Amino acid sequence: VVDEFGGFVRIIGGNFKGKKILEPKDKETRPLKDLTKESIFNIINHSNKFSIDLEKSYVLDLFSGTGSFGLECLSRKVRHVSFVENYKGILPILKKNLSNLETVNNYLIIEKNILIETDFLEKKEKFDIIFLDPPYKIKNISELLNKIRIFKLLNKNGIIILHRHKNDSDFIPLNFNLIEEKVYGISKIIFLSYLS
Repeated sequence: VVDEFGGFVRIIGGNFKGKKILEPKDKETRPLKDLTKESIFNIINHSNKFSIDLEKSYVLDLFSGTGSFGLECLSRKVRHVSFVENYKGILPILKKNLSNLETVNNYLIIEKNILIETDFLEKKEKFDIIFLDPPYKIKNISELLNKIRIFKLLNKNGIIILHRHKNDSDFIPLNFNLIEEKVYGISKIIFLSYLS
């Protein structure tokens, strides 16, 4: 299986700790590194700047790739994860990673391009955690954040987690509050909330 898909990282916590996450061979997808992922969940669990109960959370994983973040959430017993991905080179791997969690079915895969297709956002679902991990080459992050606000996707006390290159100077729209920003290697993790 590793030869077919290229390699693996692992789920680092929860019910499926240690389980392999298949990765693609191509370089189009940038899997979330274990250290970065561990740091994100440490902040979610221990921050005194916001309060999220993971086990009661609905999660939206945008540009989900191999599903690394959402798989970690499922392992930690969140209520539900919606994976949004449309890259044909990665979808089979995302589906295989999810089917490998044999006892889990509280997820949905949405095969859409969030940058141009927004009809699925109109279902009026709300999320406690929205994870945004677009390719580094995508620069219109403020437009994406504004879509999240316009479609009222985030619960009032929810958080947005943005994974970017550390040198990116993304414009954060006025309606958002920067809670936390951390750099890990070449990655930058930004935690945002709505301005109250």
